[in-house]
Amino acid sequence: MKITVAIDGPAAAGKSTVAKLIAQRLGLTYIDTGAMYRAYTWYCMEQGVDCNDHDASIQFVGKIDILLKPDGTVLCNNVDVTRAIREPRVSLNVSPIATYKEVRLFLVDLQRKMAGEDSVIMDGRDIGTYVLPNADVKIYQIASVETRAIRRYDENVSKGISCTLEEIEEDVRRRDYIDSHRDFAPLRCAPDATTLDTSFMSIEEVVNAIIEIIEKKKEELSKK
Repeated sequence: MKITVAIDGPAAAGKSTVAKLIAQRLGLTYIDTGAMYRAYTWYCMEQGVDCNDHDASIQFVGKIDILLKPDGTVLCNNVDVTRAIREPRVSLNVSPIATYKEVRLFLVDLQRKMAGEDSVIMDGRDIGTYVLPNADVKIYQIASVETRAIRRYDENVSKGISCTLEEIEEDVRRRDYIDSHRDFAPLRCAPDATTLDTSFMSIEEVVNAIIEIIEKKKEELSKK
């Protein structure tokens, strides 16, 4: 049975970690939309473009090949950028890139094509509201700013990425504001989404809670 799962929520809410584990458990294809925006941002920066410059940043729309491999590797024009796109310098510049309508339309088209091929789980900021408005399951995953900052800090440290907790918390707050106030497809909870506050939940608890929701939806769909 083909099923589509959309997980939305603010920066560093743990969406990608949870989505990857659910994909493994249920045999779904995982599509990391955040990695796609980061890859585009990385490419702009490599070309010496100021990511706050709209016209300069959108010149690469349709000219960048972004590939997400099953093992989590991210390729941008055949360059492995898996590690590079998680560096603080990219994190500080991805928000303006994500507000540009031209970039979003370009990447959303790629995301929808991926979703049309198989059962998928996709996470981001506007999956349930814009990218996959007809997704079978919609989750809006939230957590306190402090909790999210600690999670992202621990993740960066584990990958050997230099940063401070204060820098991460400031970045999380900044991205929350930008994501929720952008003109095109802003971050918001879809009316038919299930809100899940993970501030005091372990990763395993979050995964199990969402899987329970997915399995219930599968049962409903099988009876139609």
